[in-house]
Amino acid sequence: MDTMSHVLAAVAWPYANGPRHIGHVSGFGVPSDVFSRFMRMAGHDVLMVSGTDEHGTPIQVQADADGVTPRQLADRYNRVIVEDLHGLGLSYDLFTRTTTRNHYAIVQELFEGLHRNGYIVARTTLGAISPSTGRTLPDRYIEGTCPICGYDGARGDQCDNCGNQLDPEQLLNPRSRINGEVPKFVETEHFFLDLPAFAEAIGGWLDRRENWRPNVLKFSRNLLDDLQPRAITRDLEWGVPIPLDGWRDRNDKRIYVWFDAVIGYLSASIEWARRSGDPEAWRQWWSADAQGKDALGYYFMGKDNIVFHSVIWPALLLGYSGEGDKGGTAGEFGKLNLPTEVVSSEYLTMEGKKFSSSRRVVIYVRDFLERYDADALRYFIAAAGPESNDTDFTWAEFVRRNNDELVAGWGNLVNRSISLTAKNFGEIPAAGPLTPEDEAVLEVAKTGFATVGELIGKHRQKAAIGEAMRVVAEANRYLSEQAPWKLKSDEDKPRQATVLHVALQVVSDANTLLTPFLPHSAQKVFELLGGEGVHAPMPRIEEVEDLDGGPGYPVLTGDYKVGARWESVPLVPGTPLAAPTPVFRKLDPSVVEEELARLGGDES
Repeated sequence: MDTMSHVLAAVAWPYANGPRHIGHVSGFGVPSDVFSRFMRMAGHDVLMVSGTDEHGTPIQVQADADGVTPRQLADRYNRVIVEDLHGLGLSYDLFTRTTTRNHYAIVQELFEGLHRNGYIVARTTLGAISPSTGRTLPDRYIEGTCPICGYDGARGDQCDNCGNQLDPEQLLNPRSRINGEVPKFVETEHFFLDLPAFAEAIGGWLDRRENWRPNVLKFSRNLLDDLQPRAITRDLEWGVPIPLDGWRDRNDKRIYVWFDAVIGYLSASIEWARRSGDPEAWRQWWSADAQGKDALGYYFMGKDNIVFHSVIWPALLLGYSGEGDKGGTAGEFGKLNLPTEVVSSEYLTMEGKKFSSSRRVVIYVRDFLERYDADALRYFIAAAGPESNDTDFTWAEFVRRNNDELVAGWGNLVNRSISLTAKNFGEIPAAGPLTPEDEAVLEVAKTGFATVGELIGKHRQKAAIGEAMRVVAEANRYLSEQAPWKLKSDEDKPRQATVLHVALQVVSDANTLLTPFLPHSAQKVFELLGGEGVHAPMPRIEEVEDLDGGPGYPVLTGDYKVGARWESVPLVPGTPLAAPTPVFRKLDPSVVEEELARLGGDES
């Protein structure tokens, strides 16, 4: 990506039925923020959007159990999630929600466009009813044996083992997850998305994808082998109304959550534009007619969401643009860009077990941030997270990486280089003639910008942060070999000044390289080096009114046009320096025993 581009960072929508745990943010949160921060620093015009996903049967079922309305439940967890993502420093241009009137209107516009082009059709199908209550039994609350792979635990809408879409009546030995009873199936009318009409177009698009993670591309292509029409409405009271005559006023039928949630990327972009004062600004990231190759879209999620982003969302975009087998004309939004890349992470487990809130095998983001620094978690996710393989979070490994790498490696370099300089000069000294050793370590830092930047751009964040920490290691080695603390005589003073100037320049460069990963500490290091103003911009929580008259809600947003650029900035001799305070906290190894005991207590 040599030229400046409009870069859409479309981040998976966390479901608002409870607080998010660190496994969630390792998939959608931190990787998208690292990428977005780097892209902004590199000069690209980034739009990072998402919000809480608030419709669907789990919200309705949980609200019934809690004795509240679905909206009240969504309000509660929307605020919790907004605060948690703010604590992590995730730099959303807009983090909103799917219960806004703006979102409803955009969802209904895409539904109508797809229906008008013939890609949404009505069909009579079988719906599940609870024999004991007479109420509709949601697909996700029916489980049984998958008829395709034999997995006993498949849901009524999808098998998480083989990834295939399912209808509940296809399950072998179906049972209710609510009370274990066998559901009764009755005929009901619903609207279906004609997915087979997009097989050729999506297949051609996938064939043109380059540099995708192999697991994502292979999985997506395999899904095309047996595409079936997929129901996009459900017998529900909670969701977006169906915008057709004879349907829009019904209280028992709604557009289903999987359809409306992916449209959130577009609706959030439009909401952001409306709030920016330029209602048409979203088109710079979305309009295929206006932007072409200048607009790039990257979608971040866990691997359980690949199907929605590499098959279903492209199908919706193609159908609305009139580009499936049936043709058609584009709606009022025009032809819309398909994803440039679907960036899917694998799963993060915990101490060898799958994260499970119901089984108390969980570390909620909020609980983590009450005990530990946000950058310590961000570092672990970037350096050891589930980028391309399932990864296990253990407290022992978290403590080791914090203490041995962040504290003893990067924190030690910052502390001793600034401490020595503050003690001996009180300011950044000017450098004298450079030796080959000086030039070599400066070159390592300088070349890091191209190396680390290219790796982040290719979504290889583990390798990228590894390269940044290699610069840190080289600087520590340089400082140890040059031993400026031994250069005490008057005649050694010029050399001491040069060594410390070089060390501080490398610290400054390394700090820039680490800024996308560790924005909180990057701001601290910038200030320790005498910097003033914003180095790593942070999101803020704003209380806003619904643009179309609905209830107000909190959003995440921020001004990210300020801050560091992806380049080496020469230090200014004479800048005052004071004795530094530690950038990172060393953790007592007893943390491991305490947290494991806490986990064991929860499980019992």
